[in-house]
Amino acid sequence: MKDLKQLTIRGGLARIAAQAATFVIRGGSLMILARLLGPKDFGLVGMVTAFTGVLILLRDFGLSSAAIQRATVTEEQISTLFWINLLVGTLLGFLTVAMAPFIAAFYHEPRLFAVTAALAAGFVFNAAGVQHSALLQRQMRFTTMAAIGVFSLLVGNAIAIGGAKAGYGYWALVAMTVSVPLIGTIGAWLTTRWVPGMPQRQTGIRSMMRFGGLVSLNSIVAYFAYNADKILIGRFWGTDVLGIYGRAYQLTNIPTENLNSAVGEVAFSALSRLQDDPSRLRSYFLKGYSLVLAMTLPLTIACTVFAKDVVFVLLGPKWMDAVVIFRLLAPTILIFALINPLGWLLVSLGLVRRSLHIALAFAPTLIAGFLLGLPYGPKGVAFAYSAVMALWVFPFIAWCVRGTAVSFGDVLHALFRPLAYGILAGALTLAVQVACGDFLSPFPRLVLETSVLLITFFGLLLFVGGQKAFYLDVIRGLKKPSLAKSTEFSLDSSQP
Repeated sequence: MKDLKQLTIRGGLARIAAQAATFVIRGGSLMILARLLGPKDFGLVGMVTAFTGVLILLRDFGLSSAAIQRATVTEEQISTLFWINLLVGTLLGFLTVAMAPFIAAFYHEPRLFAVTAALAAGFVFNAAGVQHSALLQRQMRFTTMAAIGVFSLLVGNAIAIGGAKAGYGYWALVAMTVSVPLIGTIGAWLTTRWVPGMPQRQTGIRSMMRFGGLVSLNSIVAYFAYNADKILIGRFWGTDVLGIYGRAYQLTNIPTENLNSAVGEVAFSALSRLQDDPSRLRSYFLKGYSLVLAMTLPLTIACTVFAKDVVFVLLGPKWMDAVVIFRLLAPTILIFALINPLGWLLVSLGLVRRSLHIALAFAPTLIAGFLLGLPYGPKGVAFAYSAVMALWVFPFIAWCVRGTAVSFGDVLHALFRPLAYGILAGALTLAVQVACGDFLSPFPRLVLETSVLLITFFGLLLFVGGQKAFYLDVIRGLKKPSLAKSTEFSLDSSQP
């Protein structure tokens, strides 16, 4: 606990660096695959993952979160959870194969049968590494986790690009989806050097199972809410339209997913250790929240203002129909940055029932918005997505923080300065775009626009907003903690 600050900062830096590498890998891979494959290839795989994605949420049954959130866990508990995870993963694999005929019939696309069956193997590969990854996260060994994640993604995308060049079409995307969890699990086994024992009864995991079940149920409800748009578009507008919408959605989702993954893992581990210390928990949460907003606001502005250049550079000229959709979805990047950290807070405090109640209230509203926008095509759905999220964001925040150490005013205060400076930076960048845009081709224009935006935003934040001392303190926290040098791990959270 005495080194928690350093472990948190170093872990956060490692995860952010890894997610930056992930962003580059995924962005580069997307640029290449978008030129090697067509909308139908992406649409076919997207149709399957819209269904199987909900099963992905059940792949660990929330037991990794339960193992991390608990103050202490034993060897017997972790071993028993490992075998439960492996059983769940195997069952999910069989269930995916059983769903294959239904998915093919639903979309009237026979090729989806084989695609769905092939993707089933990913559940077993992932299940075998869930508790090994949880041990790494408990011990805040985020540098190790980052290396595993980047390597597995790099190899998976290399397989996809090689397959696409060889003419395998959508099967290249299937191979990537299956290979990434396999490589990640192998890496987790090799780095933890932990071999699970045999499962045992009466190890005290019933409360952990209950906790994990609520986490999984919450994830399922949220998944259906956030993916109903793609299911509806695929069903009523076809593969080509879904392929275009899906690429625009992916472009907006990459920064959101990367930041949530990078900061969320570290924040959840740290906040779980501080659940009995409200003042420190509030301080840690608000500092992390400010960092997330500072990283997200420039991305939101760039995606909104430079949408045409972003799509042209990353996807190529044949995807320009995605520009309007991409711009309409861009506000969700900021909205997710506002609400995702509150999920980490609730789960770390054990308030999983409240999180579930919020999801059950929010999901029908978002799906209703999709249905209202569906007759107007992908643009109508994209507008509905951002509009409903914007209407919900402040009630969502108030509901989450009620009764916790963090107040609604704390959240608004953390948002105010970055938002104001983001608007100023965006206005200046837009002026530069208007003045110089006609003289530059898309790539150098995007580089210029992004540079002006980032320099202006962070200059205002550091020197006008008085955040320089805060970021210097973060840098000072990068010094190596005394316990970080140990390569051994303990199941007891008091020995990180």
